[in-house]
Amino acid sequence: MSEPDPVRDKLLAEVAALPGLPGVYRYFDAAGAVLYVGKAINLKRRVSSYFHKDHGGTRIGMMVARIARLETTVVRTEAEALLLENNLIKTLNPKFNILFRDDKSYPYLKITGRPGPEGTAPAQRFPRMAYFRGAVDRRHRYFGPYPNSWAVKQTIQLMQKVFRLRTCEDTVFSHRSRPCLLYQIQRCSGPCVGLISAEQYARDVRDAERFLLGEQDEVIADLQAQMMSLADAMAFEQAAEVRDRIGSLSQVLQQQAVEASSLSAADKDVDVLAVRVAGGRACVNLAMVRGSRHLGDRAYFPTHVDEGAAMGAEQADERGDERAAEGAVETAVLEAFIAQHYLGQPVPGQLVTRHPVDPALIAALGEAAGVRVRATQQPREQRRIWLEMAEKGAELALARLLAEEGSQRERTRALIEALDLDIADADALRIECFDISHTAGEATQASCVVYENHAMQSGQYRRFNIEGITGGDDYAAMRQVLTRRYARLAEARGDDGGEAKAMSKKGLARLPDLVLVDGGRGQVAMAREVFEELGLDLSLIVGVEKGEGRKVGLEELVFADGREKVYLGHDSAALMLVAQIRDEAHRFAITGMRARRASVRTGASRLEDIPGVGPRKRARLLQRFGGVRGVGQAGVDELASVEGISRELAEEIYRALR
Repeated sequence: MSEPDPVRDKLLAEVAALPGLPGVYRYFDAAGAVLYVGKAINLKRRVSSYFHKDHGGTRIGMMVARIARLETTVVRTEAEALLLENNLIKTLNPKFNILFRDDKSYPYLKITGRPGPEGTAPAQRFPRMAYFRGAVDRRHRYFGPYPNSWAVKQTIQLMQKVFRLRTCEDTVFSHRSRPCLLYQIQRCSGPCVGLISAEQYARDVRDAERFLLGEQDEVIADLQAQMMSLADAMAFEQAAEVRDRIGSLSQVLQQQAVEASSLSAADKDVDVLAVRVAGGRACVNLAMVRGSRHLGDRAYFPTHVDEGAAMGAEQADERGDERAAEGAVETAVLEAFIAQHYLGQPVPGQLVTRHPVDPALIAALGEAAGVRVRATQQPREQRRIWLEMAEKGAELALARLLAEEGSQRERTRALIEALDLDIADADALRIECFDISHTAGEATQASCVVYENHAMQSGQYRRFNIEGITGGDDYAAMRQVLTRRYARLAEARGDDGGEAKAMSKKGLARLPDLVLVDGGRGQVAMAREVFEELGLDLSLIVGVEKGEGRKVGLEELVFADGREKVYLGHDSAALMLVAQIRDEAHRFAITGMRARRASVRTGASRLEDIPGVGPRKRARLLQRFGGVRGVGQAGVDELASVEGISRELAEEIYRALR
């Protein structure tokens, strides 16, 4: 008879007490790490299925065996469960969920404000067109999202060519005395110097917005009517300009895969989702159609594919879903992407996929977004063409990823062998690399980049502002950054709870297996001193010393524990990895240093630090004087004339910027 398991008994008692309501559940292991986050229409039935079934040696069985604690949250609807589940997945990064990295926000095309009435500022009466990324403002109109910045910029160029909307900043617009080069090459109508009336410009803005919304036929019809009206009035030069616009617009539409006239209203805004799985990796290729125009695609590569797919297949099997037998992995990846990607992103009215998607997911997504969403499987006609294009893109992107990862794995294994590192699992190798950057001692910054799981982990990069040293003293800068980076790690290692537990408790990354410093014996000696003071292993430190003539490929590795220098060979896979990490540390350091130097030189940080100068007042000052330098050159009376700036605050700003 087996001995009682108090942890298991406690879990079963908690499961028995769960309500039969919608909710979200989380599983934790003994160390407190999150194993899995899931949602359920009926919490009791769903969670019970994990503990009352024999999962054998499957991935789900491995997970269930590690569960030490569970948490649940009851919600009102499945839509609320969807939102909470995927917010928790993004926040907690559970091991057994398919996880898509939270990418940067999508870019948009922005048209500022609305054409204002007479008496308003000229910049407000003539809206500008601009590239935009960030939080939207209701005062402006946004079109997109676009898959990448190139697609936005290409669309802006088209808008300039056809509708000639301005793209210049308001400060530039307000101070022009003659038209710029864009007017000369017929890419702007010259509103800055009154070469177009506000009424005509407002009409161009409306036409541009309609075109971006997919009303191409209507725009062309209006332009044709305008051309004929001008010709009847014998304004032949203006009629010729409108004719050229129609020609440019027609040429653009012909370059699309299909003319707008052949598309239904439902096809104006569509997201096409293609999935490919191979070699233990998956790719979701998202193609965007906005205003009937195919804007391009973007590939996404999730992690935890095997674990998450196994969980999805198990749940589909429990529902009696036929998808569990065929295409289960692709379907699980696709549903995970839809659930995670569209939280916080606009949802188009139609999703086109090859694999079936759970109708409950689509319904919950539409309810959460407040729009009606339809999912089309196995589409026809133009949507089928779009899907085939997206699938081909997914195949190519996944093949490229697998080739790159295979090369990276070979490089990782080569470095482990070259340095004789005691690491059994190459996937677990963690390398941190440091570099120092400054300009003649000004704005010194140190960078720390991380290589783990055969890839650079940009989310774990860190920059350190170096203070309190003699300008240009790279050795002192290296001492400071290594001390700041590893002092807490060294302290945590000394805790009674053990290294892993202490790291988790303090929210720290684990100590790396290798610490690279960009420099030779001097920098290595400084790193050695720091590690000796902190009681850390000296064998972790490796310096990357430039070779003869500082030529690439001749670098040598210098060790802090007394080993002889090592030259790996210019064509060594291990040296290629070291150079890749070292170059990334240098890039990250120098970009941070330049940004800090620019801030110091312009005084931007000083303006933000003045008490009483908030975002609105700062924006008014910068707009009035054209930048921080102009604010610094202004007198007290000029500063006080700005709305919201009192005489006392003007004097404070004047003193702070002198």
